[in-house]
Amino acid sequence: MHPTAAVLRPLSHRVLTGSGVRYARNLDPSSRRILTGVGSRKLKPNHMQTRGILSLKDHVYFSKAEASGAGRNGIVKSFGDAPLELKMSMPKSTGGKGDGQNPEQLFAMGYSSCFLGALQLAAARANKKELAENAKVTAKVFLGHPENPDLDGFGLRVEINVEGCSDDAIIAQAHEFCPYSRALKHGAEVTVTKS
Repeated sequence: MHPTAAVLRPLSHRVLTGSGVRYARNLDPSSRRILTGVGSRKLKPNHMQTRGILSLKDHVYFSKAEASGAGRNGIVKSFGDAPLELKMSMPKSTGGKGDGQNPEQLFAMGYSSCFLGALQLAAARANKKELAENAKVTAKVFLGHPENPDLDGFGLRVEINVEGCSDDAIIAQAHEFCPYSRALKHGAEVTVTKS
């Protein structure tokens, strides 16, 4: 198996936040303020953040899934302790039949579950376990066209809503700790191979 080359576009004109990519030209020049999902922070003039990649020193678990058939209208299988097989289908709003699951649904399910676990852990670490015991987390995953005209195809936007826990510090800690949030905020190491 040999890695294939990936083409990366420079991030020189983009500002990265915990809630995704925002273009510097779209920021309000008078305030230079970016909302990060939990609060806002002030930017210094002409201040741009570069994005690194979060690397793992080890792994304690891995999941394997395989897609076959007609891509987003094919079959996806996961392997492991509780194998799962799903029929995939493009949503009706994108011209599909909508008679199966789609990747955005699965991503939203995984993200909401993971964020809830991170929220409960953050509350327990702060000796406020009761604050998150009855919490619910909703993840909305939006599929749409990127604003950047150089990017073809689709992109994602995510909104997380926490219900039943109003402690901003605990929610912020959960957002920092959740692996899904980290992958979107810091980047994840991705290797593409062929066999």
